[in-house]
Amino acid sequence: MTGGIRVVPGVGTLREADSLQRAAQAVNLLRTVQFTHPPSCPCHANPSHHHHGHSTAPAIPRFADRTPRRGYATPQDPSQLKEYAFEMAASSIRFGPGATREVGMDLTNMRVKRVCVVTDETVDKLGAMKTVRAALTREGLDFRVFNKTKVEPKDYSIKEAIEWAKPYNPDAFVAVGGGSVIDTAKLMNLYASYPEADFMDFVNAPLGKGRPIDRKLRPLIAIPTTSGTGSETTGTAIFDLTTHHAKTGIAHRNLKPTLGICDPLNTRTMPSAVVASSGLDVLCHSLESWTAIPFNERTPRPTNPILRPAYQGANPISDIFSLNALRATVKYLPRAVHDPEDFEAQSEMLLAATLAGVGFGNAGVHLCHGMSYPISGQNPGYKHAGYQVSSPIIPHGVSVAVTAPAVFRFTGASDPERHLAAAEAFGVDISNVKRESAGEVLAEALTKFLADLGDQPAGLKALGFGAEHIDQLVEGTIPQARVLMLAPGLAAELEAERGQLRRLFEEAMEH
Repeated sequence: MTGGIRVVPGVGTLREADSLQRAAQAVNLLRTVQFTHPPSCPCHANPSHHHHGHSTAPAIPRFADRTPRRGYATPQDPSQLKEYAFEMAASSIRFGPGATREVGMDLTNMRVKRVCVVTDETVDKLGAMKTVRAALTREGLDFRVFNKTKVEPKDYSIKEAIEWAKPYNPDAFVAVGGGSVIDTAKLMNLYASYPEADFMDFVNAPLGKGRPIDRKLRPLIAIPTTSGTGSETTGTAIFDLTTHHAKTGIAHRNLKPTLGICDPLNTRTMPSAVVASSGLDVLCHSLESWTAIPFNERTPRPTNPILRPAYQGANPISDIFSLNALRATVKYLPRAVHDPEDFEAQSEMLLAATLAGVGFGNAGVHLCHGMSYPISGQNPGYKHAGYQVSSPIIPHGVSVAVTAPAVFRFTGASDPERHLAAAEAFGVDISNVKRESAGEVLAEALTKFLADLGDQPAGLKALGFGAEHIDQLVEGTIPQARVLMLAPGLAAELEAERGQLRRLFEEAMEH
């Protein structure tokens, strides 16, 4: 500071120069003390001091550690500019046993008159729908019930639901059910506000046009009856695009419900198989959003905020939700599966699903989900035990978890510390684990967790897939650009990506 000061002798200037010299000596002395004896307070300690090199990195890194300095000197291709901001969006959430009874008052408070209630034939017979009907009747609301939602919905079942809702023209929607019901209601709401739109206008690119949602939608209240998708918090709706034999969806933060009512009483009727598969979806939501590429590594940077995708990459806020959801799932899912009377475990799993929904709804998912869409869409005839449906079905949670050991073995090298933190959540002692073994250790922990949970397919062979299906599975995964762009370690060049996906499917044939 003082090395470049030029002092011109004159009246009083010698005294001023002497003062400046003493101040400079004091500053230098303080710097010396700071570097040789850093203060013990972590808020004021010198981060560049050599002692800090021996400290353990926090499980959730600081924002500054993940945000590189921006340079302005060199012109860049706009399509290659990395993101510099992240945006958090989630529905309002009300959590508590018995909260479903309030839904009629919520709609009245919104000045709603006509309500479309969306559910499926099974949930329509359960207590959750009985409570909703009573709540809406008590408020004198005009409502109609659509109960033809399909489990793992198809594009044609979504279109049927949309056409059913159009003549009624409701002021608001209420979804009562699992992720299939909530996602169907989201799209009924979307196309009610865009009656002129073609169905493919909003479908995720490259399969659809990926049009952003730039209109305000009608109120949607989501009441989940399963503990899995977290759809009550997100702006994502997933379905099978039958013409392409793969799952896809529509994603935009404006699609998210106005309110999610998470009532643990509504999940008590889930069969054990549904508890397990929906819980595995929570598990993979947590792991994938925790290990997704950092938000500031994603390209391109949006030219307008409305173009910023719902899935943005891991960020300091999503990390908190994802890691806590992972820890809760590891602790409570086995209890919820093995003891149908364990109400504490059921409640904690509903909360974990919501936490994971906030995490992945902003950070995104990657390979487990990207690979799961063709797995379920190209089902060779597998019907999961415990699901009361007439046609073959690979539940969504099963389709994502079956590749998880192979996926995290592959992604481990991208960020060993995060993969080790995830392994630690499974109870692994990581104190002596080498960084290069992080992926393998997490894969082993996942394999053991799935085996201990019981009744889970130990690889794609158990679902009926063989080597002859791999090429088709790879081709069904490649269009899932929305999630694959967040996968750490995945090649940008198409043929290299194809080769990596092929190896992953080969490794996922057996755990």
